[in-house]
Amino acid sequence: MTELLDWTWQYDGVILLTGILCAVAASLPGNFLVLRRTSLLGDAVSHAVLPGIAAAFLLTHSRTGVSLFVGAIVAGLLTAVLTELIRDIGSVDEGASTGVVFTTLFAAGLVLIVQAADAVDLDPGCVLYGALEDSPLHTWRAGGFEVPRVTLTLAGVLLLNLLFVVLFFKELLISSFDPGLATTGGYSARLVHYLLMIVVAITAVASFEAAGNILVVAMFIVPPSAALLLTTRLSRMIWLSAGIAAFSAAAGNFGATVLPRWLGYRSISTAGMMTLCVGLCFLAAALFSPSAGVVTGWARRLGLSLRILCEDLLALLYRLEERGGAGAGGASADWLSKKLLCSQRLLLVAGWIQQRRGNLVHEGQIWRLTESGRRAAALLVRSHRLWESYLATEGVGPERIHRQAETLEHYTSEGLRNRLDAGTADGGVDPHGSPIPREDEFKIPPV
Repeated sequence: MTELLDWTWQYDGVILLTGILCAVAASLPGNFLVLRRTSLLGDAVSHAVLPGIAAAFLLTHSRTGVSLFVGAIVAGLLTAVLTELIRDIGSVDEGASTGVVFTTLFAAGLVLIVQAADAVDLDPGCVLYGALEDSPLHTWRAGGFEVPRVTLTLAGVLLLNLLFVVLFFKELLISSFDPGLATTGGYSARLVHYLLMIVVAITAVASFEAAGNILVVAMFIVPPSAALLLTTRLSRMIWLSAGIAAFSAAAGNFGATVLPRWLGYRSISTAGMMTLCVGLCFLAAALFSPSAGVVTGWARRLGLSLRILCEDLLALLYRLEERGGAGAGGASADWLSKKLLCSQRLLLVAGWIQQRRGNLVHEGQIWRLTESGRRAAALLVRSHRLWESYLATEGVGPERIHRQAETLEHYTSEGLRNRLDAGTADGGVDPHGSPIPREDEFKIPPV
């Protein structure tokens, strides 16, 4: 496979590792940006560090060194301070103050970059979408080995971010949900906020040369947002976001390597493809999240509607038997669908389900209850009539008790039926004079 794709560890492996390190490093502090509902602040810091980076370039004429990180940290802290200052003094919301600060500083950074581009090897496009493909070409010599400089830098940033999250986990957790409690607990929530901004700034500037601003901003926000759709536990969310980020980086690298050959393109930006993959991961989480997914929610609602229809079908046939005697309660699918206000196709699905369960038999065009179906229907009708009796004793009007009982009957257990039976004045008939089936009459005898 590697020979088919001309894939080599010396070149493509370094690009893959660099992308994964960048993605995971950004996702770790991104969890707390998402929880604090300040995701835009991560974007703002990522853009607003440009003046600090450009100033460091103008002073040192180099894209490496401690001065670059110092300039980014200063710009990141300036963004956080100015955002809070404008919010407090100007009485505007945090989103507006963040937008004012980061657009102004970003514009200033672009002006400085244009000035610095003539003096140093700096490309504005590099800041936006990076140059992951060039990361294996710039190396440091360490212990007789040529080590990719950007990869080593991002590994150090990932270690720093991991230590920050582990060492300050409690402080980050409490200050994210209740800054007031954090302050009363003996540490400053604002200080934790500034430390987080420093980590974000360092991560952003370390990623600029390799991955660019687009990828690092995406990894700050998208993997934690996807993880939040999949879990409500912070520790699990952090690990999930790191896994999503790593998978997206690997899938993006594979896509950037393979897709050009399939589609006839000369090349595709690796960072751009990684960003696209993490966006697709979020889309999958939004669609199929067990708790908040669009598709799973639709399937859950459909399943509930079908379950209620299946139960209503049995109850309707049971009431027909009550009126005409045992064995006389059959009806056609067309008549049943009109009575139950549903399409005949959906009713056929419900009937097929009840047939598989052994609750219905199909005699030509007529459906009838089996003995097991009669038991299940009787317990449902018992729940309905007990609820009507209870609601009547609670003063609910006779025009409302039937509609409310129709809803409640589908969520009533045996224990609740017994409590309703004990709490009604007359457990034999409902307010309409219909007999209430007894619980023991329809229980399946023990084997």
